[in-house]
Amino acid sequence: MVGAGTMGHGIAHVFAQHGWDTALLDVSRAALDQAREAIARNVERQVKKGAVSREQGAGTLDRIQMDTSLEAAGKADLVVEAATEKPEVKFPIFRELDRLAPETTLLASNTSAISITTLAAQTGRPAQVIGMHFMNPVPVMPLVEVIRGLETSDETARRTLEIVRALDKTPVEVNDAPGFVSNRVLMPMINEAIFCVMEGVATPEAVDTVMKLGMNHPLGPLALADLIGLDVCLAILDVLHHEMGDDKYRPAPLLRKMVAAGRLGRKSGRGFYVYRD
Repeated sequence: MVGAGTMGHGIAHVFAQHGWDTALLDVSRAALDQAREAIARNVERQVKKGAVSREQGAGTLDRIQMDTSLEAAGKADLVVEAATEKPEVKFPIFRELDRLAPETTLLASNTSAISITTLAAQTGRPAQVIGMHFMNPVPVMPLVEVIRGLETSDETARRTLEIVRALDKTPVEVNDAPGFVSNRVLMPMINEAIFCVMEGVATPEAVDTVMKLGMNHPLGPLALADLIGLDVCLAILDVLHHEMGDDKYRPAPLLRKMVAAGRLGRKSGRGFYVYRD
């Protein structure tokens, strides 16, 4: 598992919980320390809810090893990348993974919007590259978008679908396109909600209440943006805008301003709402 952020440590947690010996890798030792603490908290939460026994929780933690080097990929059957949502970060990782990983290893990306075909082109094994787009929070959300690149083989897709089902998740297979299905539909809604706030149409609370009570959404779009991370939302919208060439994906100026100010949502303690937990 490459990348120890919110998605990375969540994915590592789920694999370890289902019996996989898991290496969680990140260039930042601090990020790994924070990931270990977050996984331990989430495991304890599962134990208290009765979702897993204390012994199962301990086993999950024992199966996760952490390192700042990609060398662990040399022993992996599957590598899932969840690094920063920028091509200039992901491309070198895929080139290095291609060099280190055994020939039979599948290389997957948890990217929210970047082309799987383009990621696969960084390697000499495009048939074995696929998208595995988990949802946040990973231990709770059942969906995984499985994205086939242009060269992804039927065997790679079959193996990936089997793995997702073995994790007690529901895979939905889609083809490679900017934003896939989830973010191509979701991000314009979040962006429009931000425009409503920016233009003074309504407060964040009002926008979210309309969508929750009027549209039966469990979480309003602005609270959801805070959960995803406003920087992540901005990165996805930038990809959609660039790749689709359509101004309907143009990020709201307020979103850019908030990201520039460091108001990233839950992870920074403040976004459209203030968080103290």
